[in-house]
Parts: sequence; structure tokens; C-alpha cells
Amino acid sequence: MSKFLTKAVAVGAAAVLALGAASCGNNREGEGQTGDAPAKGFAADSLIGVALPSKTSENWVLAGDLFTNGLKEAGFKSDVQYAGASTTVADQQGQISSMVTKGAKVIVIGATDAAQLSTQVKQAKEAGAVVIAYDRLITNTGDLDYYIAFDNFKVGQLQGQALLDGMKAKKATGPWTVELFSGSPDDNNSAVFFNGAMDVLKPLIDKGEVVVGSGQKEIKQTAIQGWKAEGAQQRMDSLLTSTYTGSKTLDGVLSPNDTLARAILTSIKGAGKPTPIVTGQDSEVESVKSIMAGQQYSTINKDTRKLVAETINMVKTLQTGGTPQVNDTETYNNGTKVIPSFLLPPVIVTKANAAEAYANDPKLSPLTK
Repeated sequence: MSKFLTKAVAVGAAAVLALGAASCGNNREGEGQTGDAPAKGFAADSLIGVALPSKTSENWVLAGDLFTNGLKEAGFKSDVQYAGASTTVADQQGQISSMVTKGAKVIVIGATDAAQLSTQVKQAKEAGAVVIAYDRLITNTGDLDYYIAFDNFKVGQLQGQALLDGMKAKKATGPWTVELFSGSPDDNNSAVFFNGAMDVLKPLIDKGEVVVGSGQKEIKQTAIQGWKAEGAQQRMDSLLTSTYTGSKTLDGVLSPNDTLARAILTSIKGAGKPTPIVTGQDSEVESVKSIMAGQQYSTINKDTRKLVAETINMVKTLQTGGTPQVNDTETYNNGTKVIPSFLLPPVIVTKANAAEAYANDPKLSPLTK
């Protein structure tokens, strides 16, 4: 099965999992190609809108600051907005519509709910704005121009492999008992992360070398609404009570990000159980500290500074009437069309390579000393 199908947006969770299990290739195609959005150009001091989700992780907070400062330095006016803490997408829908009304020439969207922004994207397109999906693919619209993100399927693959590597380092041979967690079902990335991880794990699950202790293998069973720490801790509490009584041990937990990883570890510590291998993502400060202390096993370094800088470079190119470069024109199907994409490479980080991975990060490098 092609990588195009593997990463295509899933309408149903079961379809996502099935595609991930069957994926058999990761050849990158379309290097150096450009997207198909019309190149019109606009004034150098034009308004650029940036609509971000609620501040659920350190990286979203950092992204807002970087966009505000970076767009100003580039000479643009900016309107950077965060959706509220509500579980609905109404805040972001209103913010995007407001940006269109204000005359934004480019609107960058980190989607709160990927499937509920097609009306606003169409409104922006009809007003002549270029729309860039930032970090999260916006689905079911033919009006989206570009997608920029780290390679999120690769993120999942790295997490799955880190889980295996960590468990093997502690116990050379299986079977290894694990539990699976995934992110919020309204975030398109959640399925892509899970899909990538299962590309690595499912063959071993099928062989019996990896055992999901609770039997909960479907993404709908593993999802944590809103990426909320309390949701992950409650689910882990329940799993420990129902499945890991007595001497039954848990070797590893697939966690899709650092916030959930820390909540999972809190639950396990509270139950007095041995610390299993736990994965993560986002290189959050507390999780890097946890990794260096030998608690959380791994995270993913997706340098927000680089992602925002590349996004602003796209805006600069559009401003001059050019067409931004992309490096993937076949992979990310949003349910309506394949979106020209620019993907950055993620990096797996464990205690062993943390100093090297964060050498140029002034916030994280001191934590690895």
C-alpha cells in the first residue's frame, strides 16, 4: 500500500488503523516541487492572520510569541489569536472570519477541530487570502492552499520504535506488555501519530511479541479528548485497577505527547507500580527533566522555532508574488484533495542523545548537563 493512502485523512478510526498496519513504504516523493496556489503578491505591510488552538502545550504558547515577533520583524502586521479553552471550535471559526473581514492576505491556521473549518477556509479563499494549515491538516476542503508541519507519520514511527527499544533494553526478550494512548479525536494529527506507531507495533502485536494488556487496540478506545492530562491520568488509573492487579507488570506505554506522558507516569507512581517505558512528544521542559531523571523514556524534538520560521518564509514568498517551495505533493490527502506540503524531520530524544539534540536550544540545553 502506498504512503499516500497511509497518511490520507481517515474518516473512521478503524480505517486509519488498518491503513497504518498495512503501510509498507516511506519513500519521499515530490522533493523541491512547488504548490498550486495562485501567486498574486501583496503589500509588504499587509495583515497576516494566525489562528492557533487553545494553549494546551508549551509549543502552542511559543508558536504564538514567535509568530507575533517574527511577522513584525518581517514588516507585516499580524493578528495572532488563540481559541478559548472551550471544547467547541466556535471561537476559532469566529477568529478566522474576523481575520478575513480585516483583510488578511494570508491566514495561518493551527486547527482546533480539523473537520469544522471548511466554511471559514472557503470564506478566506473567496476573499483572495492564501490559507496555510500549520501543524494540523485541515480536512474536507478544496480551498486549503498549503500544509506545513513536521512529518507526523514519522513521529508515530519514532515513538513506536522508541517504545520497543526501551523495553528491550530493560528486558531483552518478550513478550512485552503495553498500553496504547492516542490524542484528541478532533485533532487530525492524533490518527497520524497512532497510525505511524502502529506501523511499527502491529506486526509484533500480531506475532504475540507485544501484548496489549487491556486488549484496547483501537484508536477510539485509546483517545484522550482535548489532549487533557486529567483524561490520560483517569484512563491510566482505570487500566491499572482493571488489568494490572497483583503481580502483573506493565512494560511500556505508548503516549503521543509529553503532557499525557507525565499524567500517565503520575498515575503509575500513585499506584506504587514500577516505572514502565513511556514515550512522548514536544520536548516540554518538565518531560526533558523527567527523561534526564530516568522516568519518562523518550520525547520527540519538533523545534517550533524552525516550523514558525519556515511558515513565515512561505508568507514572504507569497508577498513577493512567488510560489512557496514544498517537498511533498502526494502524501497528505485531506479528503478532498492532496495538499502541497512542506514537512520538517522530527528527532527522537532519549537520555542518551538529549545533550546533542538540544545543544542549540537555550531553554533545554541546560537541563541536559
